[in-house]
Amino acid sequence: MKNKTVIVTGAGSGIGRAVALKFARGAANVVVADVHEAEGKRTVQQVVEQGGNAGFVMADTSRPADCANTVQQALERFGALHCAVNNAGIGGAGVKTADYPLERWEREIAVNLSGVFYGMRYQSAAMLEGGGGAIVNIASVLGVTAIPLSAAYIAAKHGVVGLTKAAALEYAQQGIRVNAVGPGYTETPLLAKYDEARLAGVLARHPMGRLARPEEIANMVHWLCTDEASYVTGAYLPADGGYTAQ
Repeated sequence: MKNKTVIVTGAGSGIGRAVALKFARGAANVVVADVHEAEGKRTVQQVVEQGGNAGFVMADTSRPADCANTVQQALERFGALHCAVNNAGIGGAGVKTADYPLERWEREIAVNLSGVFYGMRYQSAAMLEGGGGAIVNIASVLGVTAIPLSAAYIAAKHGVVGLTKAAALEYAQQGIRVNAVGPGYTETPLLAKYDEARLAGVLARHPMGRLARPEEIANMVHWLCTDEASYVTGAYLPADGGYTAQ
């Protein structure tokens, strides 16, 4: 990935930040996109401190114009786009389907599913002009399984897996590989809000008995963007400590 350019959405924290830092250590140019300016710029600072090259773009992925601008900024700053990681997302509402607030449903679908589509729409167009590339969408173990009280989140993540497969088939002969990674529950700010009982329940679902580290997810994402994964497209690859093997 040396001197290649990658967009990472939701790169202000958690998995997104780990992915950005992983690419930076490989001498890639990193476009850090996030709706939270302070966190996004902190990621850029960490990249620079490690000797990497990065720039920040304020972006709400639920807005098509923001996704288009992120790609445009990547092209203007670095000349081309070689890889994109659609990571930005929000959690579920934690209520049953009949009680799910309509505005919450709409927001979760907008960020977790439509945001991935908007990103891919503009990313793939830029990659076609540049001769190809790789797109990695961050799904979830809940992209192929389900739990109660998260209908919109689960619907969106299942949609991300389907969207990934559809796009992979469309561009398989045009030099663009599209894959999805399904992380298990990961040590991110979102899980830091869980109380002890809820966290214990989460851990019990993972045969390895622990949460994923963001860096472990970043390693798989990075691999999928390299030539070492040149024959991998349309795949959903879990990194879940055995969660989906049960």
